[in-house]
Amino acid sequence: MKFLVVLAAALVVTTGGAQAPAAPAPCTAQVQLNPSFERGTAGWSAGPRMVVLGTPERPAHTGRAYATFAGLDVTRTDLLRSTVTIPAGCGLDVKFHARAASTETSRGDYLNMGLAVTGEPPKTRFSFAFDMPADWHQYGASASTAATERTATITFLASESAGGGVTTFDVDDVTATLRPPAAR
Repeated sequence: MKFLVVLAAALVVTTGGAQAPAAPAPCTAQVQLNPSFERGTAGWSAGPRMVVLGTPERPAHTGRAYATFAGLDVTRTDLLRSTVTIPAGCGLDVKFHARAASTETSRGDYLNMGLAVTGEPPKTRFSFAFDMPADWHQYGASASTAATERTATITFLASESAGGGVTTFDVDDVTATLRPPAAR
């Protein structure tokens, strides 16, 4: 028995001991569940038929699926929303890709992207209309660091009015990445 204890101690000394896998550093994780909509609306609050599979004519930005809004030439709104937690001491960077296809000639249909963070007034960060690019472009918004844990709600709200043309908005790869405080 004494031999086994000595052998085990020698192994610990020579191998540096058993080490657990490194945990992610605080304030560096991507916290948005299902950012590319590959699992449908999992992790999102969404209307029906909002997540679609890309086609060769309208492929997803990455993977196979993306969220799509409007495009029916009827008066209606579509809402896509997700809430994530921002730990104390962390900031948040939200990035997403978006595009539009339109037959409109005026600003009747639109897509707003909002970010609401506990303790801050909700803000519309982007408002897109028919003249948005037809190919995927990346956009971003952020929340500063705070001493307390907060929640952040990422919202995409599309509004469509009947007549005047049709606009379809697409969103993909919505990431919410924690960020450490800036070095002083």
